[in-house]
Amino acid sequence: MLAGPFAAYALGAYAPPRRATWALAVGLAVTMCEPWRAQPGPDLFVELLAVVTPLLLGKYLASRRGLILALAERAERVEREQAERDRQARIEERRRLAGEMHDMITHRVSLMVLQAGALRTIAERDNVRAAAEELRLTGCQALSELRELVAILRDPDDPTPPGAPARGGEPAGLDVSDLVADSRAAGVEVDLTVSGSAPADHAPAAVRGARRVVQEALTNVHKHAPGALVTVAVRHEPGGIAVTVANTAGVRTPDVDLGTGGTGLLGLRERIELLGGRFRAGPDDAGGFIVDALIPVGESAGAPTPPVHHPVPDEGAA
Repeated sequence: MLAGPFAAYALGAYAPPRRATWALAVGLAVTMCEPWRAQPGPDLFVELLAVVTPLLLGKYLASRRGLILALAERAERVEREQAERDRQARIEERRRLAGEMHDMITHRVSLMVLQAGALRTIAERDNVRAAAEELRLTGCQALSELRELVAILRDPDDPTPPGAPARGGEPAGLDVSDLVADSRAAGVEVDLTVSGSAPADHAPAAVRGARRVVQEALTNVHKHAPGALVTVAVRHEPGGIAVTVANTAGVRTPDVDLGTGGTGLLGLRERIELLGGRFRAGPDDAGGFIVDALIPVGESAGAPTPPVHHPVPDEGAA
């Protein structure tokens, strides 16, 4: 007795609309034309109600389920379209910034390089010529790094932008000896130690992040702690690249006040945390300054950690 209503409900809920309509028509025809029924009576109405009501209920629930699925798909489509619009807006903004950097900063640095080259040519004293040549080489390196940054801004999906650190044909290899050599040439006493075996799956973003940690820390020593002793430790660990840059207190005040925008260490922290790493910077008990970072490599790189707001000390190395 209950098989008919359940079958009608299942037909309305799960069968295609055309098939359910034909089944309803056939069922009604059979019910109305039963040859064994002597005459219509109350039982006929009850039988029709027992079939039609579950069928209509099933069709209602099926249409409601379809509406919910359609609304969910529409919401997902709108979310994807909004995400794509946001991505395109970010790409356009990055390209605009790249154009501004290329047109303004690169132009100014190029003029500095040309002027340093001219000074080297006309200078009469050897020490002036040597200083001018050092200034010219530093400017050329800055131009190369600016071009790399512009390339990254214009094409953030390119894993190996022009000028990315490359050693021995390995674009993902980490080598900070050039940064240390530049600091030594500028008169800073730097001790470099590298330990551990570098994995073969170094992520280029992790390598660039590690280089930026060393570069920013050494730059702060130049700016704020002249005469300080600096130790740079790079450790290749199973979890990633560990970088520690520590300096003693400066022995004299800077010859030139280069100022500080207060954003170098903060931006560096954000960059490392976006790579899924950890970053710490601050004074030590001896009056010096320590910058410490752990950047994951390989498959773990690029998994951002939850944002944590840390108070960042003044960029000046103690």
